[in-house]
Amino acid sequence: MEPRSVFDDLFNSSAVRISLVGVFAILALFLFAKTMDIVQDFGRTDLSNIATISITGTGKASVAPNVAQISFSVEERATTVAAAQDSATKRTNDTLAGLTKLGILDKDIKTSGYNVNPMYATPSCPPGTFCPAQNGKITGYTVTQSIEVKVRDTAKTGEVLQLLGTEGVQNVSGPNFMVDDTSLVDAEARGKAIDDAHQKGEVLARQLGVHLGKVVGFSENGSSMPYPMFAGGLTKTATADRESVAPSVPTGENETVSNVTIVYEIR
Repeated sequence: MEPRSVFDDLFNSSAVRISLVGVFAILALFLFAKTMDIVQDFGRTDLSNIATISITGTGKASVAPNVAQISFSVEERATTVAAAQDSATKRTNDTLAGLTKLGILDKDIKTSGYNVNPMYATPSCPPGTFCPAQNGKITGYTVTQSIEVKVRDTAKTGEVLQLLGTEGVQNVSGPNFMVDDTSLVDAEARGKAIDDAHQKGEVLARQLGVHLGKVVGFSENGSSMPYPMFAGGLTKTATADRESVAPSVPTGENETVSNVTIVYEIR
């Protein structure tokens, strides 16, 4: 039988085996943490170790609007809520029927508000006499329904305004001309802004005696700015036996502006 050494006894000790397992576990966790750091840093550029230059560029693109947004309200007064509601409902339904005849789809008409408010009358006092505080007396009610309309055929904008004037609605606002989908015009403006920044960068690089390298940073701050729109008023002819005239409503163009900042590596 071979003699047992001190090291054999040491490694056969359960306490030593547990200690070794703990050491290997700590080493594995350390290696895992270092691996995660490497993965997280993969693809990052340490700009503090390279020379860079930041260039800003601006691009503009214009497009004719394809949607006109108009809002209006129907307001009716009566001594009772029910009577005011009946009058408001009739005028609203007549107006909506007219919009449908002009080709406006139901999905493009929505109610933005419906309000019922009491009307008060406060007793007056003769001059120089004392009047105790009195609550106003309700004399009637006002029903107001607010509606928003999208006119997708902008050529019919004048006809819609004419209809609203004929039906006698109140608080007509608009038209506000807009673009239903701005993705294409936004991309065009962004492309022009990038070209503008690159051209400026090339000029500046020549002046500084350096060369532009790869792009190491990019940011964009875009905004849409519509040109002013001018619409004719809602006017009726002076004589009652003549029809109202549809106003002329130029649509103009909507301009999108893109501002970009590009960071180049320089060599």
